[in-house]
Amino acid sequence: MIVPGYRDHPSETWDPVAPVDPGEAEDFLRRCYAENPRLGPVEPRLAIVRAQVAATGTYVHTTDELSFGAKMAWRNASRCIGRLYWRSLVVLDRRRARTADQIFSLLVHHLQAAGTGQLRPVISIFAAAQPGQPFARVWNEQLIRYAGYRGEDGHAVGDGRQVAFTAAMRGFGWRGKGEHFDVLPLVIETPTEGVRLYELPERAVREVPITHPEYGWFAELGLRWHAVPAISNMRLTIGGVHYPLAPFNGWYMGTEVGARNLADTDRYDVLPTIAARMALDTTKESTLWRDRALLEINRAVLWSFEKAGVRMSDHHTESQRFMAHIRNEEKAGREVPADWTWIVPPMSGSLSPAFHRYYPEMDLRPAFYLDDEAAALARDGSRCPHGHG
Repeated sequence: MIVPGYRDHPSETWDPVAPVDPGEAEDFLRRCYAENPRLGPVEPRLAIVRAQVAATGTYVHTTDELSFGAKMAWRNASRCIGRLYWRSLVVLDRRRARTADQIFSLLVHHLQAAGTGQLRPVISIFAAAQPGQPFARVWNEQLIRYAGYRGEDGHAVGDGRQVAFTAAMRGFGWRGKGEHFDVLPLVIETPTEGVRLYELPERAVREVPITHPEYGWFAELGLRWHAVPAISNMRLTIGGVHYPLAPFNGWYMGTEVGARNLADTDRYDVLPTIAARMALDTTKESTLWRDRALLEINRAVLWSFEKAGVRMSDHHTESQRFMAHIRNEEKAGREVPADWTWIVPPMSGSLSPAFHRYYPEMDLRPAFYLDDEAAALARDGSRCPHGHG
């Protein structure tokens, strides 16, 4: 996925009662103003921030600080292969929204702002957490996810990863169609209104049917996937200030859909079905039937998105662009943190230039983090232990 977000994310312990660390605030502001001379001298701004932190335990970012901080967080995301585009992030300041209705309306706008074809990276940043105060959040791991249902035979219908979360939504009264690609409702929790569920309108969910350039029977499988990957359960940390609700999107890399979402055994597990349609010998692993089926589903995904006019990258091109990003950062005197296990694509890894080198692992800030509470909510809809909402 060409955004700083993935199935599993680095987590970081966060004390929601603690005030902002003045040292972290100063470090961010000095780097922000050094990289953006147009903002003027930093010392007057530091004096204001120190006074705000001393009086309230936190401070308020200017629009410019918020925007550049979000871009820096993307630049620092060690598990993202698509950081070459970090400067192009569209930052939407949504810090004034408070009610669930307002938040939902702005999330729908976010999906529309991302586009339906030539997608662009967008982040919507809602209110910052205040020390010791409850905050708004979205339970879903992405703004668009498909439901999963456990059948009587034990097999999942839909996304196997979402079975527990779907069951929790049904406990709140939501009823899906019980089909493979039912879009889950958005679950928004606010301090004053508690938990509310919202159905996404059709205009906010662009989907691409998956067909194949050679195999006509692919259309009979009824596969499809949504165009916009929008991570919604990660916390954005900028200069010591935490933004618990800061959903962001980019566009998919083909293998994210073809080699993971549709192929993983705990997701849609389509490889056995494709192998059967191709009449492959599945009696032993040495026939490489999985590899052959995996190649064809990935061809189908890339071809379908291109035919639909929806932006998607292939893993070879994106690996080359990541190398370009490293060269750019080295020229700027910055190291590039990267997690090798995430940067190397999930298929044809050794064909990628990213495979043939190692990378430093650093926890650079600003950054995106997944809190344990957010992970539990996205995984199974369990209540957070602090009782927010």
